[in-house]
Amino acid sequence: MAHAVKELYPDIKLAIGPATSEGFYYDFDSEHTFSEDDLPKIEEKMREIIKRDSPFVRREMPREEAIRLFERLGEPYKVELLKEMEDEYVTVYEEDNFIDLCKGPHLESTGKVKAFKLLSVAGAYWRGDERNKMLQRIYGVSFFTEEELNNHLRFLEEVKKRDHRRLGKELDLFSINEEIGPGLVLWHPRGATVRRVIEEFWLKEHIKANYHILYTPHIARLDLWRKTGHVDFYRENMYSPMEIEGLEYEIKPMNCPFHVSVYKSHLRSYRDLPLRYAELGTVYRYERSGVLHGLLRVRGFTQDDAHIFCTEEQIEDEVKAVLDFTIFILSSFGFKDYDIYLSTRPDEYVGTEAGWEKATNALRMALEDKGLNYSIDPGEGVFYGPKIDIKVKDCLGRAWQCSTIQVDFNIPERLDIKYRGPDSRDHRPVMIHRALMGSLERFMGILIEHYAGAFPVWLSPVQVSILTISERHVGYARDVLAHLINRGIRADIDEDNEKIGYKIRRATMLKTPYMCIIGEKEVTNRSVNVRMRDGRNLGEMGLEDFTGMIEEEIKGRR
Repeated sequence: MAHAVKELYPDIKLAIGPATSEGFYYDFDSEHTFSEDDLPKIEEKMREIIKRDSPFVRREMPREEAIRLFERLGEPYKVELLKEMEDEYVTVYEEDNFIDLCKGPHLESTGKVKAFKLLSVAGAYWRGDERNKMLQRIYGVSFFTEEELNNHLRFLEEVKKRDHRRLGKELDLFSINEEIGPGLVLWHPRGATVRRVIEEFWLKEHIKANYHILYTPHIARLDLWRKTGHVDFYRENMYSPMEIEGLEYEIKPMNCPFHVSVYKSHLRSYRDLPLRYAELGTVYRYERSGVLHGLLRVRGFTQDDAHIFCTEEQIEDEVKAVLDFTIFILSSFGFKDYDIYLSTRPDEYVGTEAGWEKATNALRMALEDKGLNYSIDPGEGVFYGPKIDIKVKDCLGRAWQCSTIQVDFNIPERLDIKYRGPDSRDHRPVMIHRALMGSLERFMGILIEHYAGAFPVWLSPVQVSILTISERHVGYARDVLAHLINRGIRADIDEDNEKIGYKIRRATMLKTPYMCIIGEKEVTNRSVNVRMRDGRNLGEMGLEDFTGMIEEEIKGRR
């Protein structure tokens, strides 16, 4: 692709062009502004290059020689990369009259490339830094066969149909207003209803699991974040401090120091442990505007956060209980498949190696005792401890990061929390950080795409729409509405002076699970005629029978 672009636009400068888990891309610095209209022309030039069947020739050369080579070629981005490398020798690949810096390996020749498609164009800052120049990025995919390519393109069409940003607007669930600020979500009544149902379910289950519910402030003194280590290790994701009465305050990126403060408000005994605190706590983290993405990447979000204070001997049992709780919560929302990762110590960390080893082993033993398959994600732990990450798979097989369980020996040390042991001496508790859904914003985005906006009945913002055939049926329709609402069923009524077909289409577009059509027969029989959003007709039903059916479906979270 880079060769084709270079032949078509000789003055462009090449930046980077990696393969990714989703295909490939290349970044270009060009006076020509690429659009999707350019892609067929570039594809045609790519086919010409493939037809030439030029061999890929690998050349190894001293780094200084490679710098001189790319200076002659007028490729400043390659020169910048080379100057930062520490390798004495580097490799370049050449085919026909095109040469590029690459580790390889490559195919034997350009003719080996088979089915491919260029997908889109986008802007991208050089090295992901908005202080650098904005480059132009072209995305593509490649497969061994046309059949594989066509299957993937159909998959991408399905992904596009399920895009939560489009469905969020169509279903009137949420919006993000630039006047308020990018990455800050406004929940509309319909979306807020779904969120409230999720929160109520979360709250009920946490109380059953013996968690204590907390509410904490949104800001705290900057000194607190210095003590925890966030200022040293997490500063780039935190907003600028504000001054209040001569003291610096910081909007919170985490909830954990607040929960520690609640723990420290009393003397604690070993008999009090484990102590479980949970909060739907809203936090704020700086994300560059280029990575913000609907509900999936935001600047303000609410975590289903919890912190468990326990003894070292209790770690494994608590982690196992959290694993069970996580799988119960995720399966309740329809997620059955997961990828599980154990993330180990990063290069920059706090605490001792012995503490990290103890924490990592506790997580490993809990996973193995539960019989859960997992992979090691080396160096991806947080600065204060190792963690288990659980990525749910949606109906398209895409993995989404949601749940995390982190064992922390370090914040208890830094914030000096203790408990009185059976020996009447002070001991240091261990702190387990955990989130089951991750953030409500991200989880909602995943749910929208998983269900293509057609939420199961228990989550649907409106569970039943009552549709009248004519004005004379409105009175009974309102009685039906009052009956359903009185039974705790979320219902609305469409009594507009429109044809019934239009009303059905409108309710179907909003993905309302059930429609009750009210006409002359239903008024006479005090019944409802039930239609589902997928077009199936259940026919006439007694109002009480219909209500009981809906109640059972809600209760079973089917």
